[in-house]
Amino acid sequence: MDKSLILCDCSGTNHLNSKDLSEVTGLTCSQIHTALCTSQIDSAAKAVTDGKAILCCTQEWRTFQALADELEVPMPPLLDLRDRAGWSADKASKLPKMSALVAEALVPRPAQKTMDVASEGVCLILSNDATEMGVAEQLSEYLSVTLLVPNPTDDMPSRNYDIIAGSLRRATGTLGNFEVTIDALQQLDPTGHGTHEWSISRQGGQSHCDIILDLRGGTPLFPAHEKRDGYLWVDASHAPSVAKTILKASHMVGTFEKTLFVKTEPSLCAHSRAQKSACSNCLDICPTGAITSAGDFVEIDPAICAGCGACAALCPSGSITYEADPSNTTLRRIQALMDGYNKVAGDHPQPRLLVHDSHGRDMIAMAARFDDGLAANMLPIEIEAISSFGHAEALGALASGFGDVHILLSPAADQVAIGREVALATAIAGEHIHIIDTPDPDQMTAALSESKLAIIVETPILAMGSRRQVTRSAARALHGDDKILSLPEDAPYGAVLVDTDSCSMCLSCVSLCPSGALGENPDKPQLLFQEDACLQCGLCSNICPENAITYEQRLNLGTQALEQTVLNEEEPFACIECGVLFGVKSSIERITEKLSSGVGAFANPDALKLVQMCGDCRVNAQFHSTDNPFAAKERPRVRTTADYYSDRDDH
Repeated sequence: MDKSLILCDCSGTNHLNSKDLSEVTGLTCSQIHTALCTSQIDSAAKAVTDGKAILCCTQEWRTFQALADELEVPMPPLLDLRDRAGWSADKASKLPKMSALVAEALVPRPAQKTMDVASEGVCLILSNDATEMGVAEQLSEYLSVTLLVPNPTDDMPSRNYDIIAGSLRRATGTLGNFEVTIDALQQLDPTGHGTHEWSISRQGGQSHCDIILDLRGGTPLFPAHEKRDGYLWVDASHAPSVAKTILKASHMVGTFEKTLFVKTEPSLCAHSRAQKSACSNCLDICPTGAITSAGDFVEIDPAICAGCGACAALCPSGSITYEADPSNTTLRRIQALMDGYNKVAGDHPQPRLLVHDSHGRDMIAMAARFDDGLAANMLPIEIEAISSFGHAEALGALASGFGDVHILLSPAADQVAIGREVALATAIAGEHIHIIDTPDPDQMTAALSESKLAIIVETPILAMGSRRQVTRSAARALHGDDKILSLPEDAPYGAVLVDTDSCSMCLSCVSLCPSGALGENPDKPQLLFQEDACLQCGLCSNICPENAITYEQRLNLGTQALEQTVLNEEEPFACIECGVLFGVKSSIERITEKLSSGVGAFANPDALKLVQMCGDCRVNAQFHSTDNPFAAKERPRVRTTADYYSDRDDH
C-alpha cells in the first residue's frame, strides 16, 4: 500500500509508537513529530508534496489546507488519532483502536455528486413597514435589492434599491430560483416633482429572485426554513441577528455547488398504484417539503433537499438511496473498524460503536481535551447525516461483532425518524442500540460509560446488499434461522393475512402489489405470498374490495419466508362446453345465481350459459348464435376503374 502516516504527538501529549503502528497497519510511518503545524511545518510541506501522505492531525486542518494551496497540490487526507484515541483517561492500550481508525480511513469513499446553483444576487426583502430601509440600504452595496412593504409610503428611499408595496401570496423555490406571487402590487414611480406616485394596484404579480430576506417575524415561509438555501428568516428586533444575516446574505452571489444527496428509482416505489395510496414514509418525514407525490411514485427536488437522509432510512423498498454516504460504504467502514481492532485486540474488551456527524466530531474533541475522552474500545465513525443511519446499519454493526451501538444526535438530526429506526432495530436485536441526546460532552461520556449490556455474535458476518437483505442477514447472525420476531406496527417487514371467507379471489391485490410479494398460480385459483418481499405498504389492503386483508408485522428468519405460500385457494370451474378449468367455481356460481332472475340480456337461458363457458367457447357460441354480435352486413363491393368508366359512359 502506497500511503504513509505522518505522525505528530502534539507536544508530547499523545503517546504514539511509529514501529507498532507500521506493523499493525502495513503502512509506512514517519518519525514522531511534536509540532507538525508550527515549527515542523517543513516536514508537513514535504509530505503534502509527496501526495501519498495521511496527516494524523485534524485540529489544524486550515493550516494544512493553506499549505496545500500555497504548494498548488491537493489537500491530503487527515486522520484524528489524538482526540479519538490518544487523549483518553482509559489506561488500556490505544494501539487496537488506532489500528481500527487507520483501517477505516483507508476504505474508498465514492465521490459526492453535485449540481451548480447560480445566484446573481437579486434579493427580495420582506418587511412589515418601511423601517427596514436601513437593511435594504446596507445590502444594496452587495446585492440587487427590492424592499416589499405592505402599504405605499411617501418616503423616497435611496435609488440604490427598489421599493414595492403589496402582500406576498406565495413563494416557491430555493437559492437562485425563487418564484414569488404578490397581490395588491404597486410600484413606485421615481419621476416627477414632489411626492412620488405609486402605480395602480394589481393582483397576482409574479417575479423571480435569488435570495429572500424575511424580516416580518411570525411564521416562516417554508418548513424547516433554516435548511432552505437562500431563505433567511430573522427577528428584526434583534440587531446582532440582523447584522449576522446581512453579512450572510452579502456572500450569496456567484456559483455554488449543491450536493445531490439522494437518488430515486421510481420502479421500486410503493407510494401508490391505480390511484390507491400506499407507502408515504418519505412524504411524512421530509422536513423541507422536497418530496412530492407524482402519481404512482414520489419525486425529490434536489435543489430543496437538505440531505438529512431520513427518507432513505425509512424507505421500505430501497426506492430512495442516500448517495452522499451510501449504506454499503458505511457497512464496509464499520467492518474495517472491526477488522483493524481485532488485528491486535488480544484480550482487550469487545469493541463498541459510536455513530456521529460533524457536530459529534466537535463534541468528541472537547471531551478529549477537557474530560476523559472516549474509552479504548469505543470506536467512533463519522457519517454525513445521522438520520441516514437506520436499523439496517445498526444491525449490520452488531452482526459484525460490535457489542453495542450508540447514536449521538445533533441539532440537525430528525429525532422522529431515528427513534423509529432504533425502535425497529431494538425489536430485532434487543437493548443494544442507544440514542445519546445531549450537547454536553461530559454528559456524552457519562452516557457511554453507563451502558454495560453487550451482545455476543458467535459467527460475525459482513452483511451487504440492500437494506432489507442486510437486515435479514444480520438478524440471522444474531438469532439463527428458525425464529419469528415480533415488530412494531410501522415496521416494513411482515405477513399478509387473508380472511378466506371474505376473499373472492378477484386477485386485484396481485396485479397492484409493488414488490411482487403477492402472486397467482396460472394453473388454478391460488393467491400466493412471499413474505420476504412484502413491504407492508398497505396497498393490497386499501385495494381489496372485500376488506379481507390485514397485516402482521414480524420478521420471519426461516427459509419459508423466501418461498411462495398459499394464502387462499378455491376449486376452479369446468367449462360446460369443453370441460376446461377456468375461473373460480364459487364466483361463477354466485354470478350465475344473481343473473338467473331473467332480467335484461340474461332473460334468455342461452345467454346465461355464456357465463359458464371458458373464453374460447364463449366467443364460439356468440359467433354462431342467431343474434351474433360479430355479424355484419355484406361488405360493399370494391369499386374498380371499370366502374368509374361505366358511370362516365352512362352519363
